[in-house]
Amino acid sequence: MALGQRPRRRAREEPERDAPPDPAADPESVARAICLDLLTARARTRAELATELARRDVADDVAVAVLDRLEEVRLLDDTAFAEQWVDSRHRHRGLGRRALSQELRRKGIDAETTDAAVAELDPGSERAKAVELVRRRLPSLDRVEPQAAARRLVGMLARKGYGAGLAYEVVREEMATRGAELEGDAPDDDEV
Repeated sequence: MALGQRPRRRAREEPERDAPPDPAADPESVARAICLDLLTARARTRAELATELARRDVADDVAVAVLDRLEEVRLLDDTAFAEQWVDSRHRHRGLGRRALSQELRRKGIDAETTDAAVAELDPGSERAKAVELVRRRLPSLDRVEPQAAARRLVGMLARKGYGAGLAYEVVREEMATRGAELEGDAPDDDEV
């Protein structure tokens, strides 16, 4: 080794995540190892784990048995996942009810669990987050015509899952505090 060179580090000898399971291994142990590895990285839904097990050619009966056992020992809980997801994504990303519902459905959470988790979102908290988002974005729109600025702000809130009525009401109030009057009435949430 030349002077000033660092010694080479040995590569870790870890199995590849996407490596095919060892055919000699117990199928249930393989499925359990796959699930635990995925759950170590982050919380997952039953549907996400089932999809990954199917992708790795784990037999359906083995997958169901392993997933049932993980639920039994409370390592897998779609209700708790949905509640944490709603809280985290609302607080940190500013997402509204509609966007949160769509994300949970994409993750495989059933409609009843999704509705219950989203219902826990306080309307006052949702409104406060919408106000915060508008206030954060408003200074960048100082040179834009008020009607155009309002459209952009309402569009931003709509993309984040807020209803049209709430979005327009918040935008109107926040723009009024800056001295801008908007024309027209607020649409109902059903109109969008």
